[in-house]
Amino acid sequence: MKTLVPILLLLLVGCGSKTETIHPKTQNISSSVYASGTIKSSSQYQAVPLVSGIIQDIFVDDGDLVKKGQLLFRIDNKAQLINEENAALSASYYDLGSNQDKLEDARNAIQLAREKLKTDSLLYVRQLNLFNQNVISKVELEQKELAYQSSQNGLSNALIRYNDLKRQINFSAKQAKNNLALSSKSVSDFEIRSDIDGRVYSVLIEKGDLVGPQVPLAVLGSANDFILEMQVDEYDIAKVNLDMRVLITMDSYKGQVFEAKVTKINPLMNERSKTFKVEATFTKAPQRIFPNTSFEANIVLESKKKVLTIPRTYLLKGDSVLLANGKKVKVTVGLRDFEFVEILSGIKPEDELMLENE
Repeated sequence: MKTLVPILLLLLVGCGSKTETIHPKTQNISSSVYASGTIKSSSQYQAVPLVSGIIQDIFVDDGDLVKKGQLLFRIDNKAQLINEENAALSASYYDLGSNQDKLEDARNAIQLAREKLKTDSLLYVRQLNLFNQNVISKVELEQKELAYQSSQNGLSNALIRYNDLKRQINFSAKQAKNNLALSSKSVSDFEIRSDIDGRVYSVLIEKGDLVGPQVPLAVLGSANDFILEMQVDEYDIAKVNLDMRVLITMDSYKGQVFEAKVTKINPLMNERSKTFKVEATFTKAPQRIFPNTSFEANIVLESKKKVLTIPRTYLLKGDSVLLANGKKVKVTVGLRDFEFVEILSGIKPEDELMLENE
């Protein structure tokens, strides 16, 4: 009776360790390159101020749609507003139109100098004729000549004063306008406006926060257009081409597969990660897309329909398989994906395969 126990145990162990077998099956298969990445909104950027200060007003909230040029934030700028007002006053004071009375006075002085020159010129000519007739003395002639020369100098000085005044007024007016423009530009620096038509995805600050040129205030981007940024290993990048089909899976949409196509391949490798950035756009997109969402992708290199395949675990080293009768058979393989491998020759659909015992 004792001798039967080991025999029964051997039989039980033998029955329990029976190797599972499969048959090759016909199905579609694709060869692909794996990549991981992040979804970005098209035109996505961080809004940053040009000046330092305290946030005075916030005009948008997370998720708001905005237009290009729309006011997003305002930084406290009371002192700058006073400077702009002073610049506006100066521009008004020095404006050419406001100084027409000064120019008119200078023009009148020129007219008076011309009339005086004309009168002194006539008197000098008359005195010269009288001197030639020996009616007056040379001293009297010289007096009229000096008066004539003085009138000439007076007209010349009046013209110089007018031109200098006009040049000075024009210079002061232009300088004041430039100062006003600079001051107005400085005031606009305290207002942060949207660079695009799109959506505010995140407001990063609160009213009263102290900010500066290095502090991002919000993240904005397109509301409808999105880019899939993928990192492709340097060993695979040569296989990737534009317009290739991409299969996308995301944790936010478990069990669903979305489609995209390659639109851009960045030719510069990231030396740290040894990867290349590849961009794609959705051709079959989810109903809602969230920027900065991570995803996994398979860039389809080649696809075949209705080919003979076996699980990759059944393919042995040296491209052979183990038949159920224990015989190893050499096979020719084609495409491979993560689960299956295409069999071009060596076995038939009716052949029974088993795993090799380790």
